[in-house]
Amino acid sequence: LLNSLSLRKLLSGNNHLQRVPDLLDHIPLEVLDLQHNKLTDLPENLFYKALNLKYLNVSANALESIPPSSQSEESLSTLQELYLTGNNLDENCGALLVGHQNLRILHIAYNQLLSFPASKLSKLELLEELNLSGNKLKTIPSTVSSCKRLHTLTALSNQITVFPEILNLPEIKLVDLSCNELTEIQLPDSLPATLQELDLTGNSSLTLEHTTLNLFSHITTLKLDQKSTLTPGDSLGSSTLWKHGYSEMRGQRNKLCVSVLAVDCFGDGGEGCYGIFDGDRNEEVPRLLQCTMGDVLCEELQHSNIDTVYMCNTFLTSHRKLGMAGQKLGASALLCYIHRETSEPGGFFSLTVANVGTCQAVLCRDGRPVQLSNVFSLEYSTEEMERVKVNKAIITEDNKVSGVTCCSRLLGCSYLSPWVLPKPWVRTEPLCAKDEFLILGNRALFERVSYQEAVYTVQAVRDPRAAAKKLCSLAQSYGCKDNIGAVVVSLHLGEDSCTCEPAVSNDEQRGPSHAPVPVSVTPCPSDPGNLSSSSGIGTEFSSETSASEVGSEAGSTASDEHPSSGSASRPERRCSLHPAPTLCGIMMPSPAATGTHPGVFQRQPSSATFSSNQSDNGLDSDDEAPLEGVISNGSKLEVEVDIHCCAFQLRSGAPWSPKELNLENRNGKMRRQNSVVVSATNGCLLAVCGRENGDLKKSPSTSSLFGTQRCLRSCRDGLVPKLEKVPTMDDTSESSTYPG
Repeated sequence: LLNSLSLRKLLSGNNHLQRVPDLLDHIPLEVLDLQHNKLTDLPENLFYKALNLKYLNVSANALESIPPSSQSEESLSTLQELYLTGNNLDENCGALLVGHQNLRILHIAYNQLLSFPASKLSKLELLEELNLSGNKLKTIPSTVSSCKRLHTLTALSNQITVFPEILNLPEIKLVDLSCNELTEIQLPDSLPATLQELDLTGNSSLTLEHTTLNLFSHITTLKLDQKSTLTPGDSLGSSTLWKHGYSEMRGQRNKLCVSVLAVDCFGDGGEGCYGIFDGDRNEEVPRLLQCTMGDVLCEELQHSNIDTVYMCNTFLTSHRKLGMAGQKLGASALLCYIHRETSEPGGFFSLTVANVGTCQAVLCRDGRPVQLSNVFSLEYSTEEMERVKVNKAIITEDNKVSGVTCCSRLLGCSYLSPWVLPKPWVRTEPLCAKDEFLILGNRALFERVSYQEAVYTVQAVRDPRAAAKKLCSLAQSYGCKDNIGAVVVSLHLGEDSCTCEPAVSNDEQRGPSHAPVPVSVTPCPSDPGNLSSSSGIGTEFSSETSASEVGSEAGSTASDEHPSSGSASRPERRCSLHPAPTLCGIMMPSPAATGTHPGVFQRQPSSATFSSNQSDNGLDSDDEAPLEGVISNGSKLEVEVDIHCCAFQLRSGAPWSPKELNLENRNGKMRRQNSVVVSATNGCLLAVCGRENGDLKKSPSTSSLFGTQRCLRSCRDGLVPKLEKVPTMDDTSESSTYPG
C-alpha cells in the first residue's frame, strides 16, 4: 500500500503500528499521518524516496531519531509541515532538520531537547511557526532572528531564563513563553506593529518596569501574572480546595472565537464557577456570555436551589440577553458550578454541569475519565436528529441545520428556532476525595485529544495552568488548525486538605502591641448591626447606592458591641471542608480566619459619614492602634482606596453586613446578591483592592466603568489606598476613565 504509485494521502494514525516498511521506489505520497502509534523509528529512505511529501505527522510515538533528508549534502525535500511532538527526541535531531529548507511549520514539543543547535536553526529561513514547548531548553538561539517569516513562537514549560531575540522579526504575531524562568526582558527601541499576543504568565521571578509596559501598550493581548496580595488568612479559604488554569489558542485562525469564565471564589466564597464558550466562526457571542453568564447564575441562585431550574433559567436568560447579536449568531456553552450540598449545613460538595452545543466536561475520578456533559450534534445524537426532523427542518448532506450548524442546541441563532434550542443538558455529580481534577474543553480539543489521554496529560503535569496549555498544544500538534480552549480545575477535597486550627487563647496569640485584637461576635435577629465581615477594613457599595453615598469619608459603624476582655480567646479556625456552624441562618467564621482586621464599615441608608463611640473591631476609638491608610479623629474615618478593574478576580471573605446579604435561608445555604458584578461591555469586575502606599504611587491602573450596575468589593489587606474621584451616574460612560 505504501509503495503504491497512485497513493497521495495516507492517514493511519491511532493504531498499533510498530514499524513502517521501507520504500522500494519513488512514490507520489504527499500526506502521511502516523500519529498515535508505537513507532520507534522511520524508514531510512523516507525523505529521499517520497520527494513529494509535504506533510508528515508522527506525534505521540516513541521515536528517538528521524531519518536524514537526503543521501548527499544537497536536499530535494519539499516537506512543509513536520509534527514531532510527544516523542523521545534529543538535540541531535536538529542537525537532521537542516535539509528541509522549505519547512514552514515545525512542532517538536514535549521531547527531551536540552538545546537547539544555533547554526541549524538559522538555515530554516522559511519557518513560520515553531513550537518548542515542554522540553528542557534554557535558551532559544539568537539565530532565530534569521527566520524572517516567523509569526508564531511557542516555547512554554521550559527552563528559559533569557527572553529570545524575536521582537525584531517583522512578521511576529504571537509569542508564548509562559511557565518558564524568565527574570527580565530586554526590548528593542520599538516593537513590530504585527505583534498581537504575548504570554508571560507562570514566570514567577519576572518583574516588568513601567517603561516596558508602555512599550507593550499596543499589543491586543498581553498576559501577565497578577501579583498576589493575599494575607495568611486568605489561603485558608476555598481556593485551597480547587484552583484553575486555562488556555486559549487561535490556531491558524485570524481571530479567537473561544472564551473562558473562571471564578475560584464564587457566590459566598465557598463555591466555584467555570465555563467555556465556543462561537465557531464568531467572537461576539462567546465574549458576551463570558461577561454576563456568571452574573446571571448568581441571580438565579437567589430564586431556586434546584439544579435543573437555576441552570435552565441561567441559559435561557443568557440567551435572551444576547439581544440582536443572538439573532443570527450563536455559540456552544458549558457551565460548571461547584457548591456545597444544601441538604445539610455541613454537607459535602457537588458539581452541577449544564451545556448546549459541543463543549464538554470530563471529571477525573480515581484516574479514570467521567464524561459529565452531552454533545448536542446531529452527527452523534439520534434523538436530536429525530426531534429536528419532526419539526421539519432542512438538514443538508453534511448534517447541518439549514446548512448553518451541526448543533441542535445553542445559545443564540434565534432565527433557527424551533430546530435549534437554548435548553441545556443538566447533571449534578457529588464530589468525593477520589476526584482529582475537572477538564473543560471545546469541540476542537476533544476531537484531537481523547478523554483518557487528557486525563493522563493532566496527571503528568499537575499544575493546572501548564496542563491546560499542554492540552491545547497537543491538539495543535495532532493536526488541529481551529481555535482551541481548555480549562483545568484541580480538586483537593480529601481530608488531607483540611486546614482547620484549634482555638487559641489570647495569651498564646498575643503579638506586637499594634496588632488589632479579634473579637468574637454573636449576632441575633434583633440586632443585625452586630454582624461584621472579617475580610479586612474596607467598604462595600451595592448597585443601589446613590452618588451622594459615595465619598472620601466613611464613618465607623454604629455598633453596640462591648469591648473585649483580656481573657478573650481566638475561636477555632475552620476551613471550607469543615465550615463553622450557622447562627441565625448566617455562616459566621471567626474574625481571624480570613483577615487581619475583623471589622468592616457597614453601609448606612443615606449617608457615608457616621459617628460612634466604639470602633468597628469592638475597641474604644481612643484606644485603638492607628492603621496605615486610615485617618481617624474619633468620630470620622477617612479611608484611602484605589478603584481599578480586575477581570473575574473575585475576592471573597466572610459574610458582609445584613444589608448586603440576602437573608433568605434556603435549606441552610446562604447566597449573596450581586456577588459577581460583570460589565456587559468588557467583562471586568470593579473591586476595591488594598495596596501599600508605595505600590499605589507607581500603580498605572485606571478604571473604566460600563453600565449602571456597580459594586465595590472590599479586600482583606486591611490597607485601603486613596480614592481620588468617584463617578456619579452621569459620569458613567464608555469614554470615562478615573485615576486610581
